[in-house]
Amino acid sequence: MELQKLSSREWGKAIGVGIANGVLLSIIMVTALKSGISPLPKPLGLAFAETVLGRPLPLPMGLLFHLAYVTFWSVAFVAFLRESLTLKNALVLAFFLWLGVLVVFFPIVGWGFLGLAISPKLIVGAFVPHLLFGLFLWGLCRLAFKDREPVGSRA
Repeated sequence: MELQKLSSREWGKAIGVGIANGVLLSIIMVTALKSGISPLPKPLGLAFAETVLGRPLPLPMGLLFHLAYVTFWSVAFVAFLRESLTLKNALVLAFFLWLGVLVVFFPIVGWGFLGLAISPKLIVGAFVPHLLFGLFLWGLCRLAFKDREPVGSRA
């Protein structure tokens, strides 16, 4: 895997895909949390920001951390896989990010390995947004980069 040559227009599209993905996911996650559907005690971006900065923060700060994280990985997806923006590749990235949350971020914020210090429900609670991340990433890339069909998408 190697960094692809992207035009400035494609870099802009990649950033736009990341921001759109982050906003969509934030809306869903905050709604799920406020309605009691989410098993997470608070948005992970907020918990991480509070851990890093060592103090309580308002929700928008956590959402900014989350937006930056989602945008970074969305741009990386395009930058490294520009010629193969497939559903499979988006879901593979989402899977590895989910694993990273379970084994790195959950322990950092004090929720334990796999979130088990809170509840085993956090495993699924983190899986769903990552699945949506992969689906949104793929769909948004199809919209943003429809002028050039990705390799591997032809029948």
